[in-house]
Amino acid sequence: MQGQSGSSSPYNLYNATVSVSYALDVWGGTRRQVEALEAQADDQRYQLEATYLSLTANVVTSAIANASLRAQIEATNDIIKSEQEQLTLIQRQFELGAVAQSDVLSQQSNLAQTQATLPPLQKQLAQQRNQLMAYLGRLPGEDRGEHVVLSSLTLPRDLPLSVPFALVRQRPDIASAEASLHKATATVGVNVANMLPQVQLSGSYGRASLTPDSLFSPGNAAWSVASSVAQTVFDGGTLFHDKEAAIALSEQAFATYKSTVITAFTDVADALRAIEADTRTLKAQLAYERAAQQSVTISRSQYLSGAVTYPSVLTAEQNFQHAVIARVKAQASRFSDTAALPADNPAPTIVDR
Repeated sequence: MQGQSGSSSPYNLYNATVSVSYALDVWGGTRRQVEALEAQADDQRYQLEATYLSLTANVVTSAIANASLRAQIEATNDIIKSEQEQLTLIQRQFELGAVAQSDVLSQQSNLAQTQATLPPLQKQLAQQRNQLMAYLGRLPGEDRGEHVVLSSLTLPRDLPLSVPFALVRQRPDIASAEASLHKATATVGVNVANMLPQVQLSGSYGRASLTPDSLFSPGNAAWSVASSVAQTVFDGGTLFHDKEAAIALSEQAFATYKSTVITAFTDVADALRAIEADTRTLKAQLAYERAAQQSVTISRSQYLSGAVTYPSVLTAEQNFQHAVIARVKAQASRFSDTAALPADNPAPTIVDR
């Protein structure tokens, strides 16, 4: 305010005002946006779970492969020891003139052939150990010697004979695809809401006074309420094309989800069929091994009594060697196929060297 003498007369205005503005979520755009963000968080969580599951499966199958190779090496060493003992016996008989030198040479050839199978198994075991160390986040030189004993592994008592939905539903890849589909459909809702008019409410309430003492007097209150509606008139088709793109992405997400579900059912069905076939194969291999072992015992006894020639003994020993290795491989295959199921399996026993 300007006085008559030209000097200024300042005055103070005291006020206390609260303003509130609220955008009404009439078309659910904000709700769908929150829904899309929650679905995105679920998708990331399921992807992390799938990564852990894949790593766990790789560790389990690699440990089983190590156990299989160890068992094959152990069986091969047992066969080599048995054939070495048999060679010593035949050499003594040759020195006494009871057998021909060809029998000694045949046994030496059979022993050397068995010994030649050992280095490849040892090489595979070393490579598998390095792979297992990589899965465990270690360098090859950090191998502490933990290993799984194949004979100590046990399977779940009850395995599903069909493809139950609950078994497939445990797969995190399905949950991740479902969350991606949820996010895509929610994004469509967000883009549709963006094309519609936006309603906003605003209001204010306050008090004003020239003196602090009268600031909160009844006559100094003032308030206002207003509403506004905003609609984009021209955007070059951006909102429309954003909506169409979101619809296309939702269709793609649905196709991915459907493909993931079909693949999951196929994988589980294949694993169950493999386990069923592995059970029959292992049963047959065990019977084959027992018969081959009995055949070796009988052939050696008959050879010592002169009833059969030594090539018959060699054939029986070779059949037994193949039977032992085949049985070990059948056991390992059964455990590996069981690990492919998404169900919870008992942890294998780890033995320190």
